[in-house]
Amino acid sequence: MSIAIYTLTSPLHNEAAVKTVTQEFLGSLNIAYSMKGADYHDYGSSALSLIYVRTGGTEGVFSQLLPQLQRQSSEPFYLLTSGKSNSLAASMEILSFLRQKGLKGEILHGSPEYIRNRIALIAKVGEARRQLRGARLGIVGQPSDWLISSIVDGDRVRERFGIELVSVPMGDLLLEFHALKSVDVQDEVEKFATHVAPLNAVDAPAIQKSLGDATRLYIALKKIVETNGLQGLTIRCFDLLTAVHNTGCIALARLNSEGYVAGCEGDVPAMLSMMIARSLLGVSGFQANPAHINPQTGEMLFAHCTIPFNMTHRYELDTHFESGIGVGVRGYVNAGPVTIFKASGLLDRYFAAEGTLEACQAGGDLCRTQEVIRLATAADTGYFLTNPIGNHHIILPGHVKELLGEMMK
Repeated sequence: MSIAIYTLTSPLHNEAAVKTVTQEFLGSLNIAYSMKGADYHDYGSSALSLIYVRTGGTEGVFSQLLPQLQRQSSEPFYLLTSGKSNSLAASMEILSFLRQKGLKGEILHGSPEYIRNRIALIAKVGEARRQLRGARLGIVGQPSDWLISSIVDGDRVRERFGIELVSVPMGDLLLEFHALKSVDVQDEVEKFATHVAPLNAVDAPAIQKSLGDATRLYIALKKIVETNGLQGLTIRCFDLLTAVHNTGCIALARLNSEGYVAGCEGDVPAMLSMMIARSLLGVSGFQANPAHINPQTGEMLFAHCTIPFNMTHRYELDTHFESGIGVGVRGYVNAGPVTIFKASGLLDRYFAAEGTLEACQAGGDLCRTQEVIRLATAADTGYFLTNPIGNHHIILPGHVKELLGEMMK
């Protein structure tokens, strides 16, 4: 990640003394950076641009620079200060000035360890935001009829993260599906078969028979991605049950493993949450429904019929739970720390809670991938029961609540 440091210095201060403090202070942070000094012509071009307020008396200089900086970047202003030569006081005046104008900013001040960790976090978020700018996410078909609260504001999404939402008619997917030659599908099935996990013994013949069209859907969705220049999509997948008598579970599991974001049921807020997570962590996450909650212990059960293959240590193929047809995925994930995340479609709020994945199970009365998670704070279950953001939530590896919080500021 690239970090650029720009400086604000009053001409009243002795340059030799200021230079000595600068070397000592920046050296104590032990970070890699590019020193830009007072030349702001490329401000905003790095993953993180820091303004090092080296002395007091720099408030007026900053106010004159502000119009230029706003033209060059829409990111918050990060004011780095050592506290020497009245730099903290100047930084506070500058931040107050920014707040009065409705602009975001933060003073980076404290121990070298605190500043270093804060810079690392902000830089990671800055890089993620850069990745999102210009991304195109497809909505194949319309959101499922039952997603009555999952409202999305495309203008807000574009303004906040630079993501373009692209509507793709379901008919386009079906045209691609039916246009595929059997030989091409069979070649892809055979390629996939070298990695195919065990089948549910009870339904093995039906699953084997359905694998061809499940793979056909994967190829067709991949063509939709390529044709429309998409970095991800969500699909009204239950329509596929009647349209092609199959499901998108295999296709979504494969696409997510290949670096795209691929969500279920046309749930756009869930897709956005997955895209935000992928920009930060390099994994889409497991889109799932809460199926059971114990408010006293913080234990929750999440389930869905697909999961990115690269999140599992093994998986099995089964039928789709609700319909009993097509091919679903039962994934098994290693126990360990996880974070549950969901952003609203209006991007006006989000939820993030850390916990531990304790076990994966294979009950017959739920969607095929089932994860038992115990929240670190049992009280967090109150969100699900009193003020949830829809039904789908994203399960992510690791404890990354702080990182998500910074991203959603």
